[in-house]
Amino acid sequence: MDKARAENAVRELLLALDQDVASEGLSGTPRRVADMYIDQCTEKDAEMDRVFSEERFGGMVIVRNIPFVSMCVHHLVHFSGQAHVGYIPRKKVLGISKLARLVYSSSVGFTTQEHITNLVAEALYDDDNLGCLGAAVVLEAQHGCMNLRGARTLNSTTVTSEVRGVFMTVPAAREEFLALIRDKR
Repeated sequence: MDKARAENAVRELLLALDQDVASEGLSGTPRRVADMYIDQCTEKDAEMDRVFSEERFGGMVIVRNIPFVSMCVHHLVHFSGQAHVGYIPRKKVLGISKLARLVYSSSVGFTTQEHITNLVAEALYDDDNLGCLGAAVVLEAQHGCMNLRGARTLNSTTVTSEVRGVFMTVPAAREEFLALIRDKR
């Protein structure tokens, strides 16, 4: 990534908007904004290779309220929220911190909430090393583009979901997942 070029682009945007880039408040802004975008667009490794044999567990594994932040590909404004991720193991379980890392790595760069939801579900369900019976993902987010422009809906939440395997074919599994992520105890 070319940090100097990114800083210059932010500076040029501010100048195009008739802003005084030499003012105390804006003098460091091009550097800070460039750093923010570079950090958001830097690939993060999900490290999905850590699985454990667990032959006696036959239930559902869920990590809910995983915070995430990403950047809208359409407006270059952030959106953020919480992810709820679950899967049903076959004979192996994933280290639970890996679910949070998967959400984090899937939200890097300029993207959409729908794409992140799909990436997380696919990564879990298609992982041959894990071999789970099903994966379910729900993301709830507030979008900066909805707050700043157009409808200006300050408190709206966008919800997306993806299901794979038994969560798609067995309604009771999907219902259990949804009930468990709603339970706020």
